Amino acid sequence: MTDVQLDDLRTQLETERDELVAQLAAIGIGESAEEIVYDANFADSSQVTAEKGETVALAATLQESLDAVEAALTRMDEGTYGVCKGCGTAINPARLEAMPSSIRCIDCASQV
Repeated sequence: MTDVQLDDLRTQLETERDELVAQLAAIGIGESAEEIVYDANFADSSQVTAEKGETVALAATLQESLDAVEAALTRMDEGTYGVCKGCGTAINPARLEAMPSSIRCIDCASQV
């Protein structure tokens, strides 16, 4: 992988990280947020409960994606980016372009 490709992937990952942080903030999850707060005076508590469940599920998915992106950026800093966690071989650059936070080559990913 060339330095230019690596720089492009870093930029893509940083942009994705910023978007994920913004999405988490938009649903009320931030660096200091402990819990999503809903209006206690809302008339339909079952609706609030349903919305909380959906929001918590969405937040978990977004956080998982953010964790993967941040881990990829850390691997870039450490010089281990693009190495398969399963078999230790280089991950195909086309796979990294399609999914920059990949930790496994396509063969190892298909076995998980």
